[in-house]
Amino acid sequence: MSEAPITGIRHPASGIRFLMAGGGTGGHVIPALAVAKELRRRNHRVFFVGTERGLEAKLVPVEGFELHRINIGGLNRVGMRQKVSTLGRLPFTTLGCARLVRQVAAVFSMGGYVAGPPVMAALLRRVPVVVMEPNAVPGFTNRAISRFVSRALISFPETAAFFPKGRTEITGLPVREEFFRIVARPRGDVLHILITGGSQGSRTLNEAGRQSWPLFRQAGFPVRIVHQTGAAGFESMRDDFGKSGLAGEIVDFIRDMPAAFAAADLVICRSGAGAVSELAAAGKPAILVPFPFAADDHQTRNAEALERGGAARLVRDAEFTGERLVATVRELSAQPAGLERMGELARPFAKPGAAARAADILEEVAAVSAG
Repeated sequence: MSEAPITGIRHPASGIRFLMAGGGTGGHVIPALAVAKELRRRNHRVFFVGTERGLEAKLVPVEGFELHRINIGGLNRVGMRQKVSTLGRLPFTTLGCARLVRQVAAVFSMGGYVAGPPVMAALLRRVPVVVMEPNAVPGFTNRAISRFVSRALISFPETAAFFPKGRTEITGLPVREEFFRIVARPRGDVLHILITGGSQGSRTLNEAGRQSWPLFRQAGFPVRIVHQTGAAGFESMRDDFGKSGLAGEIVDFIRDMPAAFAAADLVICRSGAGAVSELAAAGKPAILVPFPFAADDHQTRNAEALERGGAARLVRDAEFTGERLVATVRELSAQPAGLERMGELARPFAKPGAAARAADILEEVAAVSAG
């Protein structure tokens, strides 16, 4: 077998088999797919473990990867009935995953309940596990296995405290290259605001956005608003916005989000790992409204990290009304070059090349495991 050095460690040739664990939401699946594509580009073999109901069931096969389906539910922030059901099913699902991990040199985990059984099976069989933890505070699964992972790839310096010393590296989260290519542009007379609650939308952001329209008009504050609402309530918001007298558009889904970021002077959004990573890559200032029911309140921790860095303003979900939206926008935009400075301070949080670096590390741990 031919070998080549990477960061001082000799690593296997192409054709190594890796397992990708993590699913349910786009925040788990999309970064794992980015790493999987990079491994495939290097001629390695990759397959996923996930559930039938998660987003992985739709996205993974389309990208040409094999998906092994398991039946498992969550343990964190769920009712007692589901918790008991999951605990009863967990040993059998883990045993089933043991057959899969025998085939691989390493496991890559994005965390989440889907990752639990394959990661536990890997640890029991002493197959190296590399986790990517993009949130400031690790999720339940990654906290539970933190002492046993081979490497932890993180986005925030403070996350290192949850893992053994010497096993973490700040790689950031894989983000589409188009976000990194966004060039800062001078702000004009009209403030361009992008509001997005993600592909499913956000009831809080939608309602605050609707309340803000007459307030912007009354204040004579020139804005252009692009608001992604999600499917629910889209038609009524679109029709009402048409009567508001403001410039902009209401859409149910934005297919080219990098272009929407590029056109915005200010972004108002939730603070999931994907959102904050895209803000950092694009160098965009933001008003962040954390989803209050996110596991372990990780969205608040993410928003606090960006706010401490001067890149964003955090507003609690319960406090985010149309009046608060308008007041915060006016306050931030009134500071000379304030928004531009916030955008500059967002960029240091960005980590280009995250997928490639994750692939490097998976090759490294596979080489160490192979002896």
